[in-house]
Amino acid sequence: MGIDRFEMRLAEFAELLPGLVDGRWAITTPLFISPERKNLVDFSRPVWALVDGLLVRSADGGRLTSYRALAAEAGARLVVVANQVQEQTGLTAGIPNERIIRVGTQEDAVLMVKSGCADAYASVAMAHRGFLARQPASDLAVVAIEGALPAGGAFAFAKSSTDFRARFNLALQSVLGSTWHRSMMARYGFAPEDF
Repeated sequence: MGIDRFEMRLAEFAELLPGLVDGRWAITTPLFISPERKNLVDFSRPVWALVDGLLVRSADGGRLTSYRALAAEAGARLVVVANQVQEQTGLTAGIPNERIIRVGTQEDAVLMVKSGCADAYASVAMAHRGFLARQPASDLAVVAIEGALPAGGAFAFAKSSTDFRARFNLALQSVLGSTWHRSMMARYGFAPEDF
């Protein structure tokens, strides 16, 4: 690819796309591909397909099974990490804007559910499972969202990085689906159907 060195930068999720647009970095970690995001940036080939899940208090797992169930339950509050696609999914399902709480981090969202300030935290089901594996909490449960279909994710690039994105996609061709790729993804909790 012609890259001799690179620098990794830690950033809040909400800063990833503005950082590309402003030229603070050249590429982001994979993100869900959405029409709104495609207006701002370009994406590589998809590298995974994941389904959403809800993190809820264990006692609520039987009744809060989807975005629509949250919308139908008067007063039920959804927490999301700001600017993640689950925010728009919740709005589209009919959850009123005033019942969606936006926070900066996964940890903040989990605390909102644990404290009762929110009824459910929407994100990728795999991320919820990973969080609970690292920080077990018997009072929390992951709910697979009824009828949820996998959504694709890919690395994001500034619109001006056409050449870099093309070289990156070419490199991805030899990696995606390889034995090394499958092994590496499995270490992070991805199942074969996730990529």
